[in-house]
Amino acid sequence: MSLITASGLCKKYQSGDITVEAIKDATFTIEQGSFVAFVGPSGSGKSTLLNMVGCLDTPSCGNLKVLDTDVSTLSQKEAAIFRGKNIGFVFQDFNLIPVLSAYENIEYPLIMVQDWPAEKRHARVMELLEAVGMADQAQKQPGQLSGGQKQRVAVARALVTQSQLVLADEPTANLDSNTAHKVIDLMKEMREKFGTTFIFSTHDAKVMAEAEITFTLVDGEIVNKSKEGAHV
Repeated sequence: MSLITASGLCKKYQSGDITVEAIKDATFTIEQGSFVAFVGPSGSGKSTLLNMVGCLDTPSCGNLKVLDTDVSTLSQKEAAIFRGKNIGFVFQDFNLIPVLSAYENIEYPLIMVQDWPAEKRHARVMELLEAVGMADQAQKQPGQLSGGQKQRVAVARALVTQSQLVLADEPTANLDSNTAHKVIDLMKEMREKFGTTFIFSTHDAKVMAEAEITFTLVDGEIVNKSKEGAHV
């Protein structure tokens, strides 16, 4: 089943009198349960493409369907509601709230976005804390956690709303090599456990090596699609 379908997708920005094409005629599909990476050098357009899939940015032209919804037509409010219900995010710098505990950071989307009752929230947060191996660190604040532990909490937060899709923008950039491998392995475990689709924006060779499918971007164009290291 195609979770994401893009056809003739483009994104243009105006810089003075110059029109900058950040994404040019991108056409691709991503199946449910995939482990996918958008790769390329800085400025290639991979983060822009990820942001459009995540409804953080809108296409200038073309069609983009996520979970059978034409997200290119959504208003800002509609896009925010859609994100909250369907998409989780993992960021390079973790984006945890420093005054909240690990438990509270994971719980936060259930209160602010989906308004789950307290008993149901507690059961779901504890399930995710156990799943990412952080149950014994639940009451610690981000400042008391290592980089790898913070990213584990961030992964749990991205999954807590039962998101079918998780978008990770350079999630290993601030981690040492050993910790990065552990976080990638964790994400693969979560994919197997929950059936979640993971899409990365990265230039990290470790993430590329683990991705089942990579889309390589150069100057806003998808120039290559490879599957498990082989061109297709």
